[in-house]
Amino acid sequence: MKPLDRRQFCYSLGAAALATRAGLAATGRSRKPNIVFILCDDLGWGDIDAYNSHSAIPTPHANALARQGMRFTDMHASSAVCTPSRYSILTGRYCWRSRLKQGVLEGYDPNLIEPGRLTVAAMLQSAGYYTAGVGKWHLGLGPGPGKTDYSQPLRPGPVTHGFDYFYGIPSSLDFPPYLFFENDHVVEPATEKIAGSSQPRGVYWREGLKAPHLEFKNVLPHLTEKAVSLVEKCAAKPEQPFFLYFAMPSPHTPWVPLPEYIGKSRAGLYGDYVMEVDAMMGRVVDALDKAGLADDTLLIFTSDNGADWKPEDIARYPQRANAWWRGEQADGWEAGHRVPLIARWPGVVRANTVSNEMASLTDFTATVAAILKQPLPRDAAEDSFNILPALKQTNTQPIRRDIIDHSIDGMFTIREGSWKLELGLGSGGFSAPAHVDPAPGGPKGQLYNLADDPREENNVYLEHPEIVAHLTALLEKYQQQGYSRPM
Repeated sequence: MKPLDRRQFCYSLGAAALATRAGLAATGRSRKPNIVFILCDDLGWGDIDAYNSHSAIPTPHANALARQGMRFTDMHASSAVCTPSRYSILTGRYCWRSRLKQGVLEGYDPNLIEPGRLTVAAMLQSAGYYTAGVGKWHLGLGPGPGKTDYSQPLRPGPVTHGFDYFYGIPSSLDFPPYLFFENDHVVEPATEKIAGSSQPRGVYWREGLKAPHLEFKNVLPHLTEKAVSLVEKCAAKPEQPFFLYFAMPSPHTPWVPLPEYIGKSRAGLYGDYVMEVDAMMGRVVDALDKAGLADDTLLIFTSDNGADWKPEDIARYPQRANAWWRGEQADGWEAGHRVPLIARWPGVVRANTVSNEMASLTDFTATVAAILKQPLPRDAAEDSFNILPALKQTNTQPIRRDIIDHSIDGMFTIREGSWKLELGLGSGGFSAPAHVDPAPGGPKGQLYNLADDPREENNVYLEHPEIVAHLTALLEKYQQQGYSRPM
């Protein structure tokens, strides 16, 4: 089927939504699934018991979800840090194609998503969904140029990118301004000047302005209450499907667990905070189940990148937050961008299953389009692949031939099958050394065969120049043509 342009796409979705509503009185339920996307911030692949049986952090709710659904072992964020990863989730596009080539946005940075760009929220909104977001936005607010003026309407922002409702914080909970905003306005202005903090380890935030009634330790439970109330609100209107994007600000720094979780893990404040994250996710799942929505809901639980878990943390605690993968958050190595993802969809996704499919969080947009049975416009979701066949276990061939990832410093990695090329020496991120100058006659980058060397310990860059040349050319092709998915 020939892809539609954006105007045809929205018209087609609108017509489909009208047809759906026409049949609701007879069926008593939506023909399309509700979609709940729960995104953690810096949760590691090895933090969840279901992924790492040696985890020092109890995660009973994530474990239960894994038993009820499918666990992906080879899922990747498009970047090893949060802003670019979130851009890709909502747009289906690698963020290095945007103006953000490295790093993340800060709290006063303007909107990143380009005007008119299709987002998964806008796509679902056009299909008749009620679209709601709660939590960490971190994609910029306001028009720019220059710093965001929080006394003015926060447009462009979530409500101009397809969300009927949004309640959350502007960026990470360690970037000022520290405040809540609702739709396009601030709930309480940030008027209180606070000093920065860096002690103890993980209890970190930057100096800046804070809303007087915002307390760091209460942000996660407060946002969870909002998410639960939205589930209950949507349950009262069964004739309309809904999309809930719950972007937790945790376990990103500052690590500020509630008193009832402190000391309950064997991984310090970080582990205690992960336990709280697991419990808050469990509250949202419980709300879905109590409202009788479980069977009609595709629920996804994942993380935006790897964990901020350093060698000194590994030495201090019996916890490998990123399991055996090399590196940590921000790195081009696997620990930076390989993330857990659990999907539950009764009747579609078989319970207690595992997928080894190589996939990306960027694939969310194309997968939703497939659920809606709509072709994507050519100028949207340029790097998104439909992984619905993997969820249904109907594919006989790999869905993705290759995948591109990005470190915080802008170092590219490209993988095809088990071969992974990193265009630089060092991590490109937080792990030392971040960068290494090539020695005369030595490798200029890193090449690993993950099938034989999953820990990326044996750089075979010089032994396979043909693979280096092939993967380099493939990356350049995707950069120049502006897309990587089949058109």
